[in-house]
Formats: sequence, C-alpha cells, structure tokens
Amino acid sequence: MSSTSLTQVERLRSLLDTRTMMRAQELRDAGISAQTIARAVEAGEIERIARGLYQKRDAEIEENQILAEAAMRVPKGVVALVSALAFHDLTDQMPRRIWMAIGKSDWAPVQAYPPIRTVRFAEAYLRQGIEYHEIAAVSVPVYSVPKTLADLFRNPKLVDRSVAVEGLRAALQQRKATPSAIAQSAQAGGAWKVMQPYLEALTSNG
Repeated sequence: MSSTSLTQVERLRSLLDTRTMMRAQELRDAGISAQTIARAVEAGEIERIARGLYQKRDAEIEENQILAEAAMRVPKGVVALVSALAFHDLTDQMPRRIWMAIGKSDWAPVQAYPPIRTVRFAEAYLRQGIEYHEIAAVSVPVYSVPKTLADLFRNPKLVDRSVAVEGLRAALQQRKATPSAIAQSAQAGGAWKVMQPYLEALTSNG
C-alpha cells in the first residue's frame, strides 16, 4: 500500500473515531478517495450502513441513532410528527418509518435504510420550532414539543387525532411544555382552532 493510501486510511480511521457516521461526500471532502473507502469496507474496517453513509465497524450504537442516520440521508429534513413525539417520550408508538418534514420543492430520498416517510410542509411551517440535538456526533434537527403538537393537530389526514391528544396530555402531565407555549405554537402553526378545546379541557382543573 502506498504512503499516500496509508495516510488516507489513517485519516479515515481518525475521522470515524471522532464521528460515529459520515457521508461519503464528507469523506471525499476530507481528501479520502472512493477507492480508499471501498477498500476499507472490503477489509471490514468500516461498514456501509446506507447509501453513501458509513460508520466504523462495531461502533457503539447510541439511543436514537436511527434519527441521526435519517438526518444525514435528508440534509434539509427535520424529524417531525410521530417520530418527534417519540423522541420527546410523549407516545408509546414506535413508528416503523422516520417522519421527516421537507419543503415543497426539496428532494425526497429513495427508499432505503433507515425507512423514511417524508411530509412536505409549507415554508411558513417548515422552519418553526426547530431544536438541534446531538446524536451520534450528528446535529439532528427535531421539532420542539409545542411545534410537534401543532403539526399533529394540523394534519389529521396524516396522523390520527387520538395520537395528537395523547401527545398533548403527556406533554402537560410531564411538563415538557407550558400551556401558553403550546397555545402560542398552535396559533403560529395554524392549529389553534382545532387544538383549543382539547387544551382547555385538559387544563380546566389547573
């Protein structure tokens, strides 16, 4: 193996020691050739976990790592709806696909692993209430609790109303968001008229 290739292999190892996962383009931007990546996969040093996405073999799997993988596959997406609700521990449902919100004209990924369900939000709703959470050394955009609740109530054709009510009740019981923050987000997110009676009923006893 040439010294140039050896240097690339060492750099590849170093990058994947500090970051659990990386895109092929990120590796190439770091000066690592496609041939070096392919040889590392063949040698069993790294594994291809999705199209254009690699991690060090036997890397420790973090909780919610699948969300990080989805975020890397959909760079403009935001973890949304039931997946965001599950991330915030506000539902017992475990969605079979990762819900990702994208813009009206954004590229949607082809089906692969992890399985992703994209939903298209108008720009006015797409950029509201985004939080960034560090998962597997990846900054993952996830909608906040109030924003997620607003989206659930606004989209009954996508998610059953019972899921939205369950999430609202859990958010209040666990004090993940205040009634005023939830109301403000619902007003900004076009869901207040639908959510209002549920929020008032759940907070009527204090």
